[in-house]
Amino acid sequence: MADIIWVYAEIGDDRITTTSLEMLAKASEVGTAEVILLGPAPDDAAQTLAQHGASKIYRSADAVYKDYLTLPAAATVAGLIEKHKPAVMLFASSYAGRDLVANLSARLDCGAITDVGDFELKDGSVVATIPALGASYENTSTLLNAGTKLLVVRPKSFEPKENPQALAVEEVAAAAGDSLRKVHMKERVVVKREGPFLEGAKIVISGGRGLKGEEQFNMLKELADVMGGAVGASRAAVDAGWVPYAMQIGQTGKTVKPDIYFAVGISGAVQHLSGMKTSKYIITINKDPDAPIFQYSDFGVVGDLFKIVPQLIEELKKRKDA
Repeated sequence: MADIIWVYAEIGDDRITTTSLEMLAKASEVGTAEVILLGPAPDDAAQTLAQHGASKIYRSADAVYKDYLTLPAAATVAGLIEKHKPAVMLFASSYAGRDLVANLSARLDCGAITDVGDFELKDGSVVATIPALGASYENTSTLLNAGTKLLVVRPKSFEPKENPQALAVEEVAAAAGDSLRKVHMKERVVVKREGPFLEGAKIVISGGRGLKGEEQFNMLKELADVMGGAVGASRAAVDAGWVPYAMQIGQTGKTVKPDIYFAVGISGAVQHLSGMKTSKYIITINKDPDAPIFQYSDFGVVGDLFKIVPQLIEELKKRKDA
């Protein structure tokens, strides 16, 4: 019998998150994939999960999981794990995923591995691969404890794949009790977004310290509009207050894996590389020929970005209008 691999599915922007579907692809590859989906979700959420490999979904639509943080979900997931004993359970490396795993590890008295880029099962244990130092090398870590192994998975570690399964849904009772309602959501602030989602964009144009200010990011937005891409930023640009944190790419920001990644005025610190190094093609524009990011680039332009980018925009517009 195939090992049962569970995935904790998350909702973002009123849809199943891409990372949830990525984990489902790996779970289906390793064994039989099942999902826990808690809280309000779009009407097609269960169908989407089944389309991507979930053979069974443990489901509660109760709003307690949306309004109260960590504790209700931890109580429900812990109960399901103790009852069904899956071999492995995967969580996204998100705020919710990391908090939940920390709580479950204590509740279940078991270990957990974070920042996982890949994993395999060997003789009842799990061996996880963990990228380090901007994915310049990899470590391995093993969980030998009996029972369910908990893994926190890096975004973009796997490719989502359609793998339709017969849909089986088991309704689970919502977590109850005042002791689980200690931490609640007071306010949700939605950051205005323009253009495609950064995480799923096929083309990403990112700017760094070399842009020298907030206004210069308008140039990158214009290039992104012409190419149908999204705009990102290095940590230096975010720390300077030029763009919001939601645009940050790197170890402490978002991980992207586009077909084309433009690094404009970005030197290529390890922190940034860890969030974009696996892009299919990397194109760098930087005036410093010794910038580390050139070592990882498929195409590089040494020059003044304030001259090169406007020329690129103009040329692309000409070709688009032709």
